[in-house]
Amino acid sequence: MASVPLTDLNAYRTAFRLQQHVFQVTRSFPKEERYSLTDQVRRSSRSVGANIAEAWRKRSYPAHSVSKLSDADAELEETRHWLRTAHACGYLSDEDRDRLLAGADEAGRVVGSIMRRPGAWCRGP
Repeated sequence: MASVPLTDLNAYRTAFRLQQHVFQVTRSFPKEERYSLTDQVRRSSRSVGANIAEAWRKRSYPAHSVSKLSDADAELEETRHWLRTAHACGYLSDEDRDRLLAGADEAGRVVGSIMRRPGAWCRGP
């Protein structure tokens, strides 16, 4: 199996970019949210890339790889929930919410595409 660095994968780069954007905008969240909303949205957004990384390492086992991609997709949905919550609480501007949700949607499209056709993923680029 081809040994392509994880960081060269579009799915991973997209998820990593999202987690970094989430980290940047949550720096301005109120201090009282540090151990609740801030922590939740950071954890879920970071978990997306972590699950993609695990899926990449498990690609010799297609069912396991797709299962980890499913976990990444679920974490994306959780991230979307927390972003909508942060916006509703007034912690995110419309622009930041839209930009972050667009990033989550982009990551979701990439992950969904791989899940629909795991054969190429499991063989490696």
